[in-house]
Amino acid sequence: MRRPGAAAWWPPHLPTSLRGRLALSALVVTAVWVVVLTVAFDIALSVRLRASADDVLRARAEGAATTVSVQADGSLAIKDPHDDSAIDTNVWVFQGTRPLVRPAGEDAQSAQARALVQRGELFATTQEPGARRFYALPIRAADDGTTTGTQVGTVVTALDLDPYQRTEDLVQLASAVLGILLLAAVYLLTRRSVARALQPVAEMADQAARWSATDVDHRFGAAARPDELAGLAGQLDGVLDRLAAVLRREQRLNGELSHELRTPLARLVAEAELGARPGRSPEQMRAALDAVLEHAEGVTRILETLLTTARSRSAPPGRCECGAVLTSLARTAGHGGVDRVQVRVDVPEEVWVGASADVLERAVSPLLDNALRYARSTVVLQALRIPEAVLVRVGDDGPGVAPAVRDDPFAVGRRVEDGHGGAGLGLALARRLAQAAGGDVRLLDAASGDGSLGGAAFELHLPPA
Repeated sequence: MRRPGAAAWWPPHLPTSLRGRLALSALVVTAVWVVVLTVAFDIALSVRLRASADDVLRARAEGAATTVSVQADGSLAIKDPHDDSAIDTNVWVFQGTRPLVRPAGEDAQSAQARALVQRGELFATTQEPGARRFYALPIRAADDGTTTGTQVGTVVTALDLDPYQRTEDLVQLASAVLGILLLAAVYLLTRRSVARALQPVAEMADQAARWSATDVDHRFGAAARPDELAGLAGQLDGVLDRLAAVLRREQRLNGELSHELRTPLARLVAEAELGARPGRSPEQMRAALDAVLEHAEGVTRILETLLTTARSRSAPPGRCECGAVLTSLARTAGHGGVDRVQVRVDVPEEVWVGASADVLERAVSPLLDNALRYARSTVVLQALRIPEAVLVRVGDDGPGVAPAVRDDPFAVGRRVEDGHGGAGLGLALARRLAQAAGGDVRLLDAASGDGSLGGAAFELHLPPA
């Protein structure tokens, strides 16, 4: 069975660790070079030994030729050599095909030597076993005072090739043993070197694992390291940064859930306790249930908005067309029981925003709910594109923002006891979601003319698509 994490192309019976793979790769490359160099060396050695044997044969033949003289009638005469080694047991001297000098008891070799006479200068080798190499040196009669002429005799020398073959075999064996020892040394040294080179990587991985579990703010930093380890340290620091950001988002989400849900849940419990008191009239019970339902819906909206905020912070931004989303919101508002208010959408052309339709809808919904709550007759939804952003404006013809909350209408729990209800969370949630999507929400100044209906006007800034 293949080990987890092993490469699909890597044979399962070979080492799967990086150290083993590098060592095996180095061994294979070294083995190829050792084989190539050994074969080349053996070929060069064989050629050199053959050339050395030919040099010995040629020297012997030339030495023997100095003891032979050509008579006037073309016959050969053997002179008494001053050096007895000039003619040894491996030398033949032929006049024509008749041997003048021959080794004793060498009938088989004499036949081989006789086959070379009168054929000029040449080498010949017999087959193993007992391989011998022969060299034939012609003796020529001088014509017209020249040293070249008709071949009248031949000096043949022979050399046993067994010592050369034993030398070649011994060298080949020695080179094979040395090659095996070299490959073993390369494999062991490569494994050791790679293990030492990877030890800092393993230590850094262990440190990153410990830090991710206990201390996500710890970093490797810019300490002096080799370039490769410096790059790895930077990547690990980036991973730890992202992990720390995820943990911070999780902690922030937990804190926001706790903070935002505390007030509506407390009111829901209070209304439920009031409704459960004995002696309550049906009208009082109906009012308590309506209040519980309103607060439950508020808790639902808070949860959906906070979860959408968390997703928008961690997920890549989407894109949507503002006109379609605003038209859908206006249609929903028209079926929401607010018959006295007309919702008008004013988007003269396609305006694409760099946020998903879900994010845009949840960011605009609190602003629209606030406008519907205070509008006398009309709410306008507008969208326009400017070079650096998309602007979505929500205006109404109501009394405008109360002076008591105008300084910071987006504060959590900021509400005016004006009979319209609400928990003071809608505007805060709208801003929170807009900021998570890379934008913001602001209250427009009534004197600026942006709130053309005369009431409150909020402007949602979002990045363009």
